[in-house]
Amino acid sequence: MFHSFRPFGKFDLDKFFLDMKLKSSLLLFSFVGIVGLVIFTEALNPFQKPEPNPQKEAALMQALLQGLNRLHFQPKVLDDGFSKEVYHLYLKDIDNSKRYLTKSDVEQLKQFELQLDDQANAGTFQFFDLSMQLFDQALPKTQNWYREILGKPMDFSKNDLLEADGKKLEWAKDDAELRARWEKWMKFEVLSRIVEEEQKQEKADFKGERKTFAQLEEEMRKKVLDTYEKRQKQILKMDRTRRLETYLNAITNVFDPHTGYYSPREKENFDIQMSGKLEGIGARLQSDGEKTSVTEIVPGGPAWKEGTLQPKDVIMKVAQGATDAESIDVMGWEIDDVVGKIRGSKGSKVTLTIRKADGMEKVITITRDVVIMEEGFAKSLMLNSGENQDKVGYIYLPKFYADFTPQGVTSCAADVAKEVEKLKKENAKGIILDLRGNGGGSLRDVVQMSGLFIENGPIVQVKSRTKTPEIMSDNDPRVQWGGPLIVMVNGFSASASEILAAAMQDYGRAIIVGSTGTYGKGTVQRFVDLDNATGDDSVKPLGEMKLTIQKFYRITGKTTQLDGVTPDIVLPDFYNFIDIGERENDYPLASTTIDAVPFKQNTYRIGNLDKLKTDSEARVASDATFKKVNDNAMRLRKQKDQSQYPLQVEKFRTWNKRQDQDAEQFENLFLPINGFVLENLAADMPQIQSDTSRIARNEDWLKDKKKDVQLYESFRIMQDMIRNTVAVGKQ
Repeated sequence: MFHSFRPFGKFDLDKFFLDMKLKSSLLLFSFVGIVGLVIFTEALNPFQKPEPNPQKEAALMQALLQGLNRLHFQPKVLDDGFSKEVYHLYLKDIDNSKRYLTKSDVEQLKQFELQLDDQANAGTFQFFDLSMQLFDQALPKTQNWYREILGKPMDFSKNDLLEADGKKLEWAKDDAELRARWEKWMKFEVLSRIVEEEQKQEKADFKGERKTFAQLEEEMRKKVLDTYEKRQKQILKMDRTRRLETYLNAITNVFDPHTGYYSPREKENFDIQMSGKLEGIGARLQSDGEKTSVTEIVPGGPAWKEGTLQPKDVIMKVAQGATDAESIDVMGWEIDDVVGKIRGSKGSKVTLTIRKADGMEKVITITRDVVIMEEGFAKSLMLNSGENQDKVGYIYLPKFYADFTPQGVTSCAADVAKEVEKLKKENAKGIILDLRGNGGGSLRDVVQMSGLFIENGPIVQVKSRTKTPEIMSDNDPRVQWGGPLIVMVNGFSASASEILAAAMQDYGRAIIVGSTGTYGKGTVQRFVDLDNATGDDSVKPLGEMKLTIQKFYRITGKTTQLDGVTPDIVLPDFYNFIDIGERENDYPLASTTIDAVPFKQNTYRIGNLDKLKTDSEARVASDATFKKVNDNAMRLRKQKDQSQYPLQVEKFRTWNKRQDQDAEQFENLFLPINGFVLENLAADMPQIQSDTSRIARNEDWLKDKKKDVQLYESFRIMQDMIRNTVAVGKQ
């Protein structure tokens, strides 16, 4: 789903960057927004924080509890046990690395550990208020610390270690211990940058000024300080409403990780992501905390048609309507607030004051319109090996998108059906459907899409908490594709992706190819408008809640919840040895089973799956790239488990050198595969060639796929299916 990044929330930024070893950009934020439709009141000036509204907050809490109690698949009793779960999850959410609150702070909060259920029922927020008070006290204190620490030369001679995993730390007993943690973090931030710059200077092709350790140390302290000052500024801009979302989501997430509160703005962004369309100017923006700049112009959109706005342009002012309207200076605003000013309904105008890359300022007026974000839609290629083998169609589906508005502009099921027809016209003998990284989406569309490959029959069972399972079936007897089929998945294929893969596997209709397993999300959510829970218009809009109302099951009665889908043929993958998926979330629903339902298909059956698997395993075992993928997966597992980092300069250099040496053997791991031919479909070429940005994106996509060893092996499995397996039933 699409969410703007919020510094105050669940995401453990510190540990993430360490895991990824992005040394030069530690804690450097990139705030990305999509310019679209405003469906609520105009954004406030981000420097003017609204006063608390107890009446609205109480109404919001009661609306959430009402929805959870009445509609959640597995409601919880709001008792002391529930209160304790919320308490610990909330503390984890707001200070996971234990860098802001001390033991005495937590002891003050602990008095409410068993009272949060009572406060929720009463619509009061004493615990949340105190947590914000303590956090607000911590912000200037920690700011003074990092300024002091970064304001003087650092000593890297001590044998100190940084423990980056907050789960392995106790709460700091006092400010002195907490400040010591900040000192270690600052030393790591600075030292990692120094060593990186030293490595650059050691290279033979280095052309800049070669600086001493002392010079680098001073320079990197200033860079880290600038980064943290920007971070502090963003946190301080956050008003009570946004912080309250974190607390409300701690309450909902105790029910399950996919139940959550969405403010009107968050819900709007979710709808944009799911539908692939918006109403706006058609530009992508990002912010560095100070200025908002354009990163991309959507081909065919209003900004593209107007022609002036370009990537790297800085948005300085925004006015509603024509050029004589009052402009608002948006420099220094948060990305969400800038986006909120630029979004608007179809046919309305927005005037932007922009600064071009050469420093020239321009004022432009753009008429907003419907914008289709086509890169998120299904697209296809034709695959061949240049060895007189059969053509194989390839369909990439990034998500199960759908537009649930009355206009219903987008549907992934309809789009995949169109791609299938185009591939058939170009004489594809097999089709590979790529669901890797597809986090799911529309349940309606996954049922319709599965029906493209069978005559008719059940696809998935959906069970509410008090009802017998509902069997969702394909009722269309047509078979749009009756030939060989492969479905590609990985550990990030979730929800609707797992439904389709499971159905095709259970029917024996397709071979599932991918990593060791899929994500394991077997629950169904729907949005509930919280405004319906109150008749008091003065507190509206309250936003919406995404609520888990059902679990889905395979037609065999088994679940994908926690268990996922195990591919028929497993390929090496970077994440095969890392624990990812639903099991890693807090409070996931359990894995359960129900009765199977009758099912059969007479379209195409895979013959001799064991031989297909054996032949693939033999190719993979002899493939040097796959061996490196497997070795790198083991390296990443080891790296993920590490949480301590040396702060003594020589030991850090040694550790860093070892990390680099380990990583170097996997550089340029993926190269273009000789003989692997990928071609656009003739039907797609007019659209691709209509714009230079489309041409560039297509070229990048083709280059990327030509290096895709998993796709190439799936292509070879498909060749075996076409040539050596026995089809049963209709062809």
